[in-house]
Amino acid sequence: VQLMESGGGLVQAGGSLKLSCAASGPTFAITNMDWYRQAQGKQRELVATITYGGGLTNYTHSVKGRFTISRDKVKNTMYLQMNSLKPEDTAVYYCNVRGYYFDRYLEVRGQGTLVTVSS
Repeated sequence: VQLMESGGGLVQAGGSLKLSCAASGPTFAITNMDWYRQAQGKQRELVATITYGGGLTNYTHSVKGRFTISRDKVKNTMYLQMNSLKPEDTAVYYCNVRGYYFDRYLEVRGQGTLVTVSS
């Protein structure tokens, strides 16, 4: 399974960006999709997660009401709509996919896309 992220870039505080993560490759029964981020000098942080089947979502407190995670099951693609961005949202954002390849549990992470929010 390969993950292709896109949508990162430079934006002013208060602006918006939409990240995408497309999954491709062998048949993979996805159960959950996540967005993580890692700011320079800080630990990796789980930002948002969504169940692939039911679309149930969960967010870290700092992004609630500003970020929206979604997925398109036909395109096998996950999105993160980020609004009202703040300088503290600056980080490398990684998509992460969890599921099963036949009976083997797999977790795959993308290469990351840099989001920079200027003040």
